Amino acid sequence: MKKRLASTLMLATFALAGCTTTGGVDSTNAGTSAGNAISTANQVGMNVFTAAVDNQCRSQIENQNAWQIASAAMTEIQQENIKSNVCGCVSEQAPQEVTIIELGNAAIDSQYRTQLVTRVVAASFQSCYSSFIS
Repeated sequence: MKKRLASTLMLATFALAGCTTTGGVDSTNAGTSAGNAISTANQVGMNVFTAAVDNQCRSQIENQNAWQIASAAMTEIQQENIKSNVCGCVSEQAPQEVTIIELGNAAIDSQYRTQLVTRVVAASFQSCYSSFIS
């Protein structure tokens, strides 16, 4: 619990530190600068998270027995198209499965990030996979 609290505080510190590196904060744009820094930190965290979700998804596809059988009759382009469609679906659903606190913890703790990505992919993988492999 202490580790998660510390990581959340660190994320907030990094986000707010962006105010000082962008020319400081004055009273007229303090809210805007802080909001922009937090938004940027959130976007960077989400991009890293989405890439990890995509990698985990692709790995899961390749481990599916049905995929191993079906992919034998496909070209590499067809295989890549299906992986992109399935993992695109999973990646679209990923942000709905996490909070900013979880993203902050994942940014700092690689073990937590691995567990979070595994949970998120598991939550939507089967429905996305089934919709493209029929």
